[in-house]
Amino acid sequence: MKIETIEASAIEKRSFEIITDELNKAGITVDERTAFITKRCIHTSADFDYAKTLTFSEGCVDVMKSLIRKGACIVTDTNMALAGINKKKLASFGAKAVCFMADEDVAEEAAERQITRAAVSMERAAMLSENVIFVIGNAPTALMKLHEMMEDGVYTPEFIIAVPVGFVNVEAAKELFIGTDVPYIINRGRKGGSNIAAAIVNAVLYDM
Repeated sequence: MKIETIEASAIEKRSFEIITDELNKAGITVDERTAFITKRCIHTSADFDYAKTLTFSEGCVDVMKSLIRKGACIVTDTNMALAGINKKKLASFGAKAVCFMADEDVAEEAAERQITRAAVSMERAAMLSENVIFVIGNAPTALMKLHEMMEDGVYTPEFIIAVPVGFVNVEAAKELFIGTDVPYIINRGRKGGSNIAAAIVNAVLYDM
C-alpha cells in the first residue's frame, strides 16, 4: 500500500473523498440531506456500517439547527462526548453543552435511589429552562428514563441523539424512540459511542 504525500490541512478533505469513493464503489446510497452526518461518523470510526444503521426522523437536521440557533443546551451522558463537541462553534450560536454525570450530588442521589447516574442526569436536564438536545453515546438507561418521563406525561424531549454502544439494553433502548414524535438521530444496533455522539453534533455545527 502506497503512502500518500499530502499536506496536513488537506488530510480531512482527502478522508471524505475516500469515504465518498468507497461508498460509491460499494453501491451504497446515503440520503443527501443527512450524508454529511453519516460521512462524519464514518470518518470518526472508519466503520461503513453507519451508512446502513444511522436513522433520521423526518426534518431532524432543520429541527436541531433551529434549536441550536435558539440557544439550546446540549446535555451529554459522558464527559468524553462533552469534550469532543466543538464548544467554540456551539457558543457562536449562543448555545452551550453540559454533562451532569460527574456531579457529586447526582452520584449521591443515584446511590440513594439505587438507579444510574445517567437516569438522574436526565431528570436534572429536564428541569433546565433552555431547550435541550440530548446527546446519548453510552448509557441506555438515559434513554429509558427519558422514555419513562414521556410515558408518564411529565416531560417530552425536544431532540435526541441516541447512539449508545454496548450489549445490555442498548438496542432496545434506541428503538423506544423510533416512530415517536420526538425528533431524533439514532444509530440502530449495538454500535455507537461518545465519539460518534460528538461527531454528529459537530457535523451539524459545521454545516450551519
